[in-house]
Amino acid sequence: MPRRARPICQSLMEGSVVTSYANIVLCLLAVGAGLSSAVQQILNANLKADLGSPWWAGLVSFATGTLVMFIVAVLSGSPWSSGAGVQKLPLVSWAGGVFGAIFIGTTIVLTPRLGVAAVLALIVVGQMLGGLVFDHVGLLGIPQHPATAVRILGAIVLIVGAVMIGR
Repeated sequence: MPRRARPICQSLMEGSVVTSYANIVLCLLAVGAGLSSAVQQILNANLKADLGSPWWAGLVSFATGTLVMFIVAVLSGSPWSSGAGVQKLPLVSWAGGVFGAIFIGTTIVLTPRLGVAAVLALIVVGQMLGGLVFDHVGLLGIPQHPATAVRILGAIVLIVGAVMIGR
């Protein structure tokens, strides 16, 4: 059975000041990742225009990201995974790259047509709806977070905001 996790607001209000500040820093890192996603969309759309193909632009984006992750992995000092360990991975473990390719390809094609804000708003709606369901059922072993009325209302407000941004 999936384990239950505490909501972030509860985590921020409980515990030591250091723990609260650490959670705030983590929240700010998540916001920074969101900002980097907006920049990534613009750069990838420009790359598509330069290369004449969304698919080659996506490949260049993934190759660059792979190189950066390789450098970070090497510099982190983390031990290399054994071949046997990689072979034992469940098939679903490899799907993250497929979803990453769908994400990158979609944003490269849609950003010039809809604009960065509209594409990001629609992506966030999809992420929020998926996230609510995945959290509620504890999909793939993630901690459960029930889809409460407040969380569902938040998703509705987000959807309304996305519609407003898209106009």
